[in-house]
Amino acid sequence: MKTFLVLSDSHGRRSALEKLRPLFAENDYIVHLGDGAADMQLVQREFPEKTYVCRGNCDFSGGESEIVLEEEGVRMLCCHGDRYGVKWGLGRLAARARELGCTVALYGHTHRAAVETEEGVLCVNPGSLGDYASPSYCYLALHSGKATPVIVPLG
Repeated sequence: MKTFLVLSDSHGRRSALEKLRPLFAENDYIVHLGDGAADMQLVQREFPEKTYVCRGNCDFSGGESEIVLEEEGVRMLCCHGDRYGVKWGLGRLAARARELGCTVALYGHTHRAAVETEEGVLCVNPGSLGDYASPSYCYLALHSGKATPVIVPLG
């Protein structure tokens, strides 16, 4: 089994990241889906071998536009989501994931946590870590070809 801490849209709210610091070491991977790529600099320095950062529409440096990860027989597309119009539907995101041979798509941008299946692709949005009213992240476990996401409110 491999575990992922999936974050998005921290928008400079580093205090929320600090609350998650104990989880960085105990998870196998840390993925930030954009709009806060600069917030992840310290985390990337501390855990360079397991931290992946995407670039969001509010990021001006750092991060990749897309990352494909494969563990435990699960292939995942990681992106911010703005390029695929995720605020208006998940069809384009799911199509891109299928094009890349992915069964899971991790995305942000909407600031709304969601776990939905679109055209056979499990689409997971961890919500916004930078949201002051209801910040959240996703704990994702992969095992034997299965992905199990859990949206976790940041208390």
